[in-house]
Amino acid sequence: MNRCAYIFLDEAGNFDFSPKGTCYFVLTSVSTRRPFTAHGPLDDYKHDCLEFGLDTEYFHCAEDNPRVRGRVFELIAGHLDGLRIDSLIVEKPKTVPALREDRRFYPEMLGYLLKFVLPKEIESGAEEVIVITDTVPVQKKRQAIEKAIQQALAKMLPAGMSYRILHHASRSHYGLQVADYCCWAVFRKWQRSETEHYDRIRAAVRSEFDIFRTGTRYYY
Repeated sequence: MNRCAYIFLDEAGNFDFSPKGTCYFVLTSVSTRRPFTAHGPLDDYKHDCLEFGLDTEYFHCAEDNPRVRGRVFELIAGHLDGLRIDSLIVEKPKTVPALREDRRFYPEMLGYLLKFVLPKEIESGAEEVIVITDTVPVQKKRQAIEKAIQQALAKMLPAGMSYRILHHASRSHYGLQVADYCCWAVFRKWQRSETEHYDRIRAAVRSEFDIFRTGTRYYY
């Protein structure tokens, strides 16, 4: 099972490039392999929440109350040894107009992130890579965007690299929920300069890559 690398993806920020939109858009990957050591404790805590009276179907960082959010970060922080976190940072005002279209922006940014992360997993001995992203965020254009993702990856990734990319609802897998939490923490650091939760996962953050080359940080 260790020969298969799983990469869970999430994004934070919006697709609004007007002054009303977020300044940053962040794509984050959480790479891990089985056994998923954090998932058992997260499942136990979800049932603790249910028994406490909370209607907790799954964990979602932006929507969870502060107490739940703090506990989930605590559980993730206790299992960082098995995680690798990488983020691609987009300062949206610097994005050229042609790249702002839905069919280009998300697929190409995802392609740049995976172009960096996938080879790292191959180098560390992975023979198969399964990439799981939350359901494509722009619902009305999902089919077109999914096709564009495949085209972007085919163009950017080395020939012969074996991978699969799947789109699952975040409620279906704790790996996606961990990615959601990690991405939220990185986004809040860049968007609001808040580092309380980021500091709890920082030991597993391997890179924060500013696509426009200002503020790029590598930690390994």
